[in-house]
Amino acid sequence: MKNIGDLMKQAQMLQQRFQEAQEKVNLVEAEGQSGGGMVKVTLSGKGLAKAVRIDPSLIDPKDAGMLEDLLVAAINDARVKLDAKVSDEMSKATGGLPLPPGMKF
Repeated sequence: MKNIGDLMKQAQMLQQRFQEAQEKVNLVEAEGQSGGGMVKVTLSGKGLAKAVRIDPSLIDPKDAGMLEDLLVAAINDARVKLDAKVSDEMSKATGGLPLPPGMKF
C-alpha cells in the first residue's frame, strides 16, 4: 500500500505544478511580426490578441489585401512563438513528461 500512497503524493505534486504552470502561462506573451517588422501582433498566453501595431506607411485604402495578408502572417508567427513558450512552461511543470493527447491550456 505504500506505493499507492507515494503515487498519490506524486500525482498531487504534479497537479500542483501543472496549476502553477497554467498561472504562468496566463502571464506569457508572444509577439509575431511580418513585413520586416512593419506589422506586429501580441498574443496573451491564452492566444487572445492584446495588441496590433501597423506601420502607417502600410495603410493604403487601395491595397487592403496586402495589409490583411501581413496581419494573418503576424498572427500566425505570434501563435507559433506562443505555442513554444507554453510548451516550455508545461515541460518545466511536468518535469519533461509529455502531456496526454488532447490536453492543452
